[in-house]
Amino acid sequence: MTLSIGLQLFSVKDALQRDYIGTLEKLAQIGYTNLEMVIRKTDEGLSLGGNITPSEVRRQLDRLGMKAVSCHTRVNEETDWEGIIAANQEIGSTGIGCSIAFFANKQDVLNFCESFNRYGEICKSGGMQLYYHNHFQEFQVFEGETVMDLMLAHTDPKLVKFELDTYWAVRGGVDPIEWMRKLGDRCIMLHQKDLPAAAQPVNWLDVFGANSSITIDELYKTQDPTHFTQIGQGTLPIADYLKEATSLGHAKYVFVEQDVTAGNEVEGVATSYRNLERLLQQITV
Repeated sequence: MTLSIGLQLFSVKDALQRDYIGTLEKLAQIGYTNLEMVIRKTDEGLSLGGNITPSEVRRQLDRLGMKAVSCHTRVNEETDWEGIIAANQEIGSTGIGCSIAFFANKQDVLNFCESFNRYGEICKSGGMQLYYHNHFQEFQVFEGETVMDLMLAHTDPKLVKFELDTYWAVRGGVDPIEWMRKLGDRCIMLHQKDLPAAAQPVNWLDVFGANSSITIDELYKTQDPTHFTQIGQGTLPIADYLKEATSLGHAKYVFVEQDVTAGNEVEGVATSYRNLERLLQQITV
Protein backbone atom coordinates (compact mmCIF):
# COMPACT_ATOMS: atom_id res chain seq x y z
CA MET A 1 0.00 0.00 0.00
CA THR A 2 1.26 3.46 -0.88
CA LEU A 3 1.50 5.85 2.04
CA SER A 4 -0.34 9.15 1.72
CA ILE A 5 1.26 12.24 3.24
CA GLY A 6 -0.64 14.17 5.88
CA LEU A 7 -0.06 16.80 8.55
CA GLN A 8 -0.86 16.77 12.25
CA LEU A 9 -2.05 20.34 12.81
CA PHE A 10 -0.39 20.48 16.24
CA SER A 11 2.73 21.23 14.18
CA VAL A 12 1.32 24.66 13.28
CA LYS A 13 -0.66 25.37 16.44
CA ASP A 14 0.63 28.93 16.91
CA ALA A 15 0.02 29.85 13.27
CA LEU A 16 -3.54 28.52 13.51
CA GLN A 17 -4.20 30.67 16.57
CA ARG A 18 -3.08 33.75 14.67
CA ASP A 19 -4.87 33.02 11.41
CA TYR A 20 -6.68 29.69 11.10
CA ILE A 21 -8.00 30.01 7.56
CA GLY A 22 -4.87 31.72 6.23
CA THR A 23 -2.72 28.93 7.66
CA LEU A 24 -4.91 26.26 6.05
CA GLU A 25 -4.48 28.09 2.74
CA LYS A 26 -0.68 28.05 3.13
CA LEU A 27 -0.73 24.34 3.94
CA ALA A 28 -2.81 23.63 0.86
CA GLN A 29 -0.33 25.58 -1.25
CA ILE A 30 2.50 23.43 0.14
CA GLY A 31 0.63 20.33 -1.03
CA TYR A 32 -1.01 19.00 2.11
CA THR A 33 -4.45 17.54 1.51
CA ASN A 34 -4.78 15.09 4.44
CA LEU A 35 -5.04 16.58 7.90
CA GLU A 36 -5.06 15.19 11.41
CA MET A 37 -6.84 17.75 13.53
CA VAL A 38 -6.64 18.52 17.26
CA ILE A 39 -9.73 19.02 19.40
CA ARG A 40 -9.51 20.25 22.98
CA LYS A 41 -11.86 20.82 25.86
CA THR A 42 -11.80 24.48 26.90
CA ASP A 43 -13.83 26.65 29.28
CA GLU A 44 -15.87 27.73 26.24
CA GLY A 45 -16.42 24.16 25.02
CA LEU A 46 -14.67 22.00 22.45
CA SER A 47 -12.12 23.80 20.28
CA LEU A 48 -10.38 22.85 17.04
CA GLY A 49 -7.79 25.56 17.68
CA GLY A 50 -8.61 29.15 16.94
CA ASN A 51 -12.02 30.77 16.98
CA ILE A 52 -13.65 28.60 14.33
CA THR A 53 -16.61 26.23 14.31
CA PRO A 54 -16.55 22.65 12.96
CA SER A 55 -18.97 23.63 10.18
CA GLU A 56 -16.67 26.46 9.08
CA VAL A 57 -13.66 24.14 9.20
CA ARG A 58 -15.48 21.71 6.92
CA ARG A 59 -16.42 24.50 4.53
CA GLN A 60 -12.82 25.69 4.30
CA LEU A 61 -11.44 22.18 3.86
CA ASP A 62 -13.88 21.52 1.03
CA ARG A 63 -12.95 24.82 -0.60
CA LEU A 64 -9.24 24.01 -0.41
CA GLY A 65 -9.55 20.39 -1.53
CA MET A 66 -8.41 19.12 1.86
CA LYS A 67 -9.89 16.54 4.19
CA ALA A 68 -9.83 15.79 7.90
CA VAL A 69 -8.69 12.19 8.18
CA SER A 70 -8.83 12.04 11.96
CA CYS A 71 -8.60 14.08 15.13
CA HIS A 72 -6.43 13.90 18.26
CA THR A 73 -7.88 14.54 21.69
CA ARG A 74 -7.22 13.71 25.34
CA VAL A 75 -9.10 10.55 26.25
CA ASN A 76 -10.25 9.90 29.81
CA GLU A 77 -13.36 9.57 31.95
CA GLU A 78 -14.17 13.25 31.37
CA THR A 79 -14.12 13.03 27.58
CA ASP A 80 -17.21 14.53 25.96
CA TRP A 81 -17.77 11.67 23.55
CA GLU A 82 -21.05 12.98 22.21
CA GLY A 83 -19.53 16.37 21.41
CA ILE A 84 -16.27 15.02 20.02
CA ILE A 85 -17.98 12.47 17.79
CA ALA A 86 -20.40 15.13 16.53
CA ALA A 87 -17.51 17.51 15.76
CA ASN A 88 -15.62 14.78 13.92
CA GLN A 89 -18.68 13.88 11.89
CA GLU A 90 -19.17 17.53 10.97
CA ILE A 91 -15.61 18.04 9.73
CA GLY A 92 -15.65 14.70 7.88
CA SER A 93 -13.22 12.83 10.12
CA THR A 94 -13.60 9.10 10.73
CA GLY A 95 -10.86 8.60 13.33
CA ILE A 96 -10.35 9.69 16.93
CA GLY A 97 -6.85 9.40 18.34
CA CYS A 98 -5.78 9.44 21.97
CA SER A 99 -2.94 11.93 21.90
CA ILE A 100 -1.26 10.92 25.18
CA ALA A 101 -1.62 9.00 28.43
CA PHE A 102 0.52 8.31 31.49
CA PHE A 103 0.89 5.25 33.69
CA ALA A 104 2.38 4.65 37.13
CA ASN A 105 2.30 0.83 37.12
CA LYS A 106 0.99 -2.25 35.33
CA GLN A 107 -2.46 -2.02 36.90
CA ASP A 108 -2.80 1.53 35.58
CA VAL A 109 -2.21 0.18 32.09
CA LEU A 110 -4.69 -2.66 32.50
CA ASN A 111 -7.33 -0.27 33.81
CA PHE A 112 -6.67 2.04 30.88
CA CYS A 113 -7.04 -0.84 28.41
CA GLU A 114 -10.38 -1.82 29.93
CA SER A 115 -11.65 1.74 29.59
CA PHE A 116 -10.14 2.14 26.12
CA ASN A 117 -12.05 -0.88 24.83
CA ARG A 118 -15.23 0.74 26.13
CA TYR A 119 -14.30 4.01 24.42
CA GLY A 120 -13.66 2.04 21.24
CA GLU A 121 -17.24 0.76 21.35
CA ILE A 122 -18.52 4.31 21.77
CA CYS A 123 -16.46 5.48 18.79
CA LYS A 124 -17.56 2.55 16.66
CA SER A 125 -21.22 3.33 17.37
CA GLY A 126 -20.56 6.84 16.05
CA GLY A 127 -18.83 5.62 12.89
CA MET A 128 -15.35 6.37 14.26
CA GLN A 129 -12.17 4.34 14.65
CA LEU A 130 -10.37 4.84 17.95
CA TYR A 131 -6.57 4.69 17.92
CA TYR A 132 -3.68 5.35 20.28
CA HIS A 133 -0.68 7.58 19.55
CA ASN A 134 2.54 6.86 21.45
CA HIS A 135 5.23 9.01 22.99
CA PHE A 136 8.30 7.57 24.73
CA GLN A 137 6.70 6.57 28.04
CA GLU A 138 4.73 3.71 26.47
CA PHE A 139 8.02 1.82 26.32
CA GLN A 140 8.39 1.88 30.10
CA VAL A 141 8.65 -1.58 31.58
CA PHE A 142 6.27 -2.71 34.31
CA GLU A 143 6.72 -6.23 35.68
CA GLY A 144 8.71 -7.27 32.63
CA GLU A 145 6.37 -5.88 29.95
CA THR A 146 6.28 -2.56 28.16
CA VAL A 147 3.15 -0.44 28.28
CA MET A 148 2.76 -0.93 24.52
CA ASP A 149 2.98 -4.71 24.86
CA LEU A 150 0.29 -4.59 27.52
CA MET A 151 -1.89 -2.37 25.35
CA LEU A 152 -1.48 -4.67 22.39
CA ALA A 153 -2.44 -7.70 24.47
CA HIS A 154 -5.34 -6.20 26.41
CA THR A 155 -7.17 -4.03 23.88
CA ASP A 156 -9.64 -5.36 21.32
CA PRO A 157 -8.07 -5.45 17.81
CA LYS A 158 -11.44 -4.58 16.29
CA LEU A 159 -11.95 -1.54 18.49
CA VAL A 160 -8.45 -0.15 19.08
CA LYS A 161 -5.80 0.65 16.47
CA PHE A 162 -2.44 2.40 16.76
CA GLU A 163 -0.61 5.33 15.25
CA LEU A 164 3.12 4.68 15.61
CA ASP A 165 5.22 7.78 16.17
CA THR A 166 8.63 6.59 14.98
CA TYR A 167 10.54 9.48 16.59
CA TRP A 168 9.02 8.87 20.01
CA ALA A 169 9.56 5.12 19.66
CA VAL A 170 13.28 5.78 19.15
CA ARG A 171 13.25 8.08 22.16
CA GLY A 172 11.70 5.23 24.11
CA GLY A 173 14.66 3.03 23.21
CA VAL A 174 12.98 0.75 20.67
CA ASP A 175 13.19 0.08 16.95
CA PRO A 176 10.18 1.50 15.03
CA ILE A 177 10.49 -1.17 12.34
CA GLU A 178 10.25 -3.93 14.94
CA TRP A 179 7.15 -2.24 16.31
CA MET A 180 5.52 -1.84 12.91
CA ARG A 181 5.85 -5.60 12.52
CA LYS A 182 4.59 -6.26 16.03
CA LEU A 183 1.55 -4.01 15.64
CA GLY A 184 0.75 -5.53 12.26
CA ASP A 185 -2.57 -4.48 10.77
CA ARG A 186 -3.38 -2.52 13.92
CA CYS A 187 -0.84 0.12 12.86
CA ILE A 188 -3.02 2.24 10.61
CA MET A 189 -1.02 5.48 10.65
CA LEU A 190 2.49 6.80 11.25
CA HIS A 191 3.81 10.03 12.71
CA GLN A 192 7.11 11.28 11.37
CA LYS A 193 9.61 13.95 12.38
CA ASP A 194 13.39 13.85 12.66
CA LEU A 195 15.97 13.72 15.45
CA PRO A 196 18.96 16.11 15.49
CA ALA A 197 22.38 14.60 16.21
CA ALA A 198 22.73 16.98 19.16
CA ALA A 199 19.72 15.47 20.94
CA GLN A 200 21.43 13.38 23.61
CA PRO A 201 20.80 11.01 25.19
CA VAL A 202 18.55 9.59 22.49
CA ASN A 203 16.66 7.32 24.89
CA TRP A 204 14.67 9.43 27.35
CA LEU A 205 14.21 6.38 29.59
CA ASP A 206 17.94 6.63 30.31
CA VAL A 207 17.06 9.96 31.90
CA PHE A 208 13.75 9.24 33.60
CA GLY A 209 14.00 5.49 34.23
CA ALA A 210 12.41 2.56 32.42
CA ASN A 211 10.10 1.62 35.29
CA SER A 212 9.50 5.02 36.88
CA SER A 213 6.20 6.86 37.10
CA ILE A 214 6.45 9.27 34.18
CA THR A 215 4.00 12.17 34.24
CA ILE A 216 3.25 15.13 32.03
CA ASP A 217 5.89 17.08 33.96
CA GLU A 218 8.58 14.76 32.62
CA LEU A 219 7.14 15.06 29.12
CA TYR A 220 7.31 18.85 29.31
CA LYS A 221 11.04 18.53 29.98
CA THR A 222 11.42 16.86 26.57
CA GLN A 223 9.77 19.72 24.67
CA ASP A 224 13.03 21.40 23.68
CA PRO A 225 13.05 22.76 20.11
CA THR A 226 16.68 21.66 19.73
CA HIS A 227 15.52 18.03 20.08
CA PHE A 228 13.28 18.21 17.00
CA THR A 229 13.97 18.93 13.36
CA GLN A 230 12.36 18.66 9.96
CA ILE A 231 12.20 15.37 8.07
CA GLY A 232 15.44 14.75 6.22
CA GLN A 233 17.50 17.07 8.40
CA GLY A 234 18.25 14.70 11.26
CA THR A 235 19.61 11.26 12.02
CA LEU A 236 16.61 8.93 11.76
CA PRO A 237 16.60 6.34 8.93
CA ILE A 238 13.25 7.59 7.70
CA ALA A 239 13.55 5.96 4.28
CA ASP A 240 13.82 2.58 6.03
CA TYR A 241 10.69 3.29 8.07
CA LEU A 242 8.74 4.30 4.98
CA LYS A 243 9.90 1.29 3.02
CA GLU A 244 8.93 -1.10 5.81
CA ALA A 245 5.52 0.51 6.26
CA THR A 246 4.91 0.37 2.51
CA SER A 247 6.01 -3.27 2.39
CA LEU A 248 3.76 -4.27 5.29
CA GLY A 249 0.87 -2.44 3.66
CA HIS A 250 -1.16 -1.70 6.79
CA ALA A 251 -0.61 2.02 7.42
CA LYS A 252 -2.52 4.34 5.12
CA TYR A 253 -1.03 7.67 6.13
CA VAL A 254 2.26 9.12 7.32
CA PHE A 255 1.60 12.38 9.14
CA VAL A 256 4.26 15.03 9.50
CA GLU A 257 4.35 16.17 13.10
CA GLN A 258 6.90 18.47 14.65
CA ASP A 259 5.96 18.92 18.28
CA VAL A 260 7.91 22.14 18.78
CA THR A 261 10.19 24.25 16.61
CA ALA A 262 12.49 27.21 17.07
CA GLY A 263 11.73 28.39 13.54
CA ASN A 264 8.70 29.29 11.49
CA GLU A 265 6.11 26.53 11.84
CA VAL A 266 4.73 26.72 8.30
CA GLU A 267 8.18 26.88 6.70
CA GLY A 268 9.19 23.87 8.80
CA VAL A 269 6.31 21.67 7.67
CA ALA A 270 6.94 22.78 4.09
CA THR A 271 10.51 21.45 4.32
CA SER A 272 9.25 18.20 5.84
CA TYR A 273 6.64 17.81 3.10
CA ARG A 274 9.18 18.23 0.30
CA ASN A 275 11.65 15.81 1.87
CA LEU A 276 9.01 13.24 2.76
CA GLU A 277 7.59 13.38 -0.75
CA ARG A 278 11.08 12.83 -2.19
CA LEU A 279 11.76 9.87 0.11
CA LEU A 280 8.45 8.23 -0.78
CA GLN A 281 9.18 8.62 -4.48
CA GLN A 282 12.50 6.83 -4.02
CA ILE A 283 11.03 3.77 -2.35
CA THR A 284 11.01 0.52 -4.27
CA VAL A 285 9.53 -2.48 -2.48
